[in-house]
Amino acid sequence: MCDIVNISQILAIGGMLAPVIYTVMWILGGLWDSEYSHVRDDVSTLLAVDAPNKERLEKFNITSSILMFIFYIGLHWGINGGVGSVIGPILFIGSGLLVVVVAIFFPLDAGGELVTTRGKLHLVLIAISGMLAIAGMVALWFQLASDVVWSTFATFSLITAIVSLILVVLTAKATTTKYLGLVERFMVSTYQVYYFVLTLMVFLNN
Repeated sequence: MCDIVNISQILAIGGMLAPVIYTVMWILGGLWDSEYSHVRDDVSTLLAVDAPNKERLEKFNITSSILMFIFYIGLHWGINGGVGSVIGPILFIGSGLLVVVVAIFFPLDAGGELVTTRGKLHLVLIAISGMLAIAGMVALWFQLASDVVWSTFATFSLITAIVSLILVVLTAKATTTKYLGLVERFMVSTYQVYYFVLTLMVFLNN
């Protein structure tokens, strides 16, 4: 049990770093490109095939994605020592795996457009990943709602799932407006805050 506890805490530290690294990535991306607008442009445009700082920012994105995915692999054992449903952790593993695949193999096309199959799959896979993450939040709510230690987090998980779903819809509606970047930032940040809280909970409870 001691070894499992130590491993869970180590993975949780990596998991806590992941959303921080991702957030730093898009902030720096905006600072490094004077033509980029956080209000108008989505995050993925910073990593499009012709983006001026693609190579530098990819290092942040891939590192963040891998750290989060590795954390998800041990998530089941990080919650009450592996006692309980595996549905939530499995959904997060699927979500994290898709994020890693997109980060490495499926950047947006030049100018952030959706022209090639690769560019279109970027959007499709990210959308599926986001839905899997929301489903994982709901699953953890079901699993942990009656747990004394985790019940507050369970409520937070359900609320975040609802807010995330609303923001996904709003982001989809904003795709043709000049405020896409701003709306997407709220959506992305909601996910990142959730990931940080989840990893922190695993760290503190192991």
